[in-house]
Amino acid sequence: MIDTSLLQAVAQFVEDAGNIVEDIAKKGFDTQFKGVSDPVTTADLACDTFLRERLLALLPGSGWLSEETRDDLSRLDVEYVWIVDPIDGTREFVEGVPQYAVSVALSKRGEAVLGVICNPARRELFTGLVGSGAWLNGNPIRASRARGEQLTVLGSRSEIKRGEFARFEQTMRVEAVGSIAYKLALVGAGQADATFSLGPKNEWDIAAGVAIVKAAGGHVTDKAAKPFVFNQQNTLVNGIVAATAEAYTDLRAQLHAE
Repeated sequence: MIDTSLLQAVAQFVEDAGNIVEDIAKKGFDTQFKGVSDPVTTADLACDTFLRERLLALLPGSGWLSEETRDDLSRLDVEYVWIVDPIDGTREFVEGVPQYAVSVALSKRGEAVLGVICNPARRELFTGLVGSGAWLNGNPIRASRARGEQLTVLGSRSEIKRGEFARFEQTMRVEAVGSIAYKLALVGAGQADATFSLGPKNEWDIAAGVAIVKAAGGHVTDKAAKPFVFNQQNTLVNGIVAATAEAYTDLRAQLHAE
């Protein structure tokens, strides 16, 4: 049964995984690259192994989709699937920028119903259960905040460097943050009005954050304003737009105007 007791168990595993990441960060780690510029470290792999063993045992018969595990399409045939990014923001982790996160979601028939995101460097643990609520370090959070003159939008560090946010900087207050999972969690906590990325993302990048934003009462869709359906054979999604309840309509209008 998907309830707060299951959420608490997942949260403990994710927090433990975050401790593993920080311990490896202190002791040192090896870094390799997938492709030209996509880093993977020994911390990513250790975290993946730890979470896979515990989460699959926690919910027998569940499926598994992770950035660091060879995909097994048998996940397409089961009701519940764990969608995991052992370290979202590995580039930030390697650079020592405290904007990376362990990200775990549980999807039920394609809907992300549970999400846990841990930023171990800042000792922040975000949890969400759709229909029940969302929390930061055990305290309730809402995707809600008073509107300022401009929207405060969290943008990708790399996308900002590439100039992809330049056209928005006259109408929005853009702040650079690393991990997309962490950005989504911050929106869920009402610490920013919105975040968006108009390029393709993988399911494991966003699933936990989608669950937390929804559980916290915010709005989150792909860039075409369609809801997400997870656990697809093709794991790439059509961008993401997430905002507080107050900001979503305004954000969509600004994006459409572009």
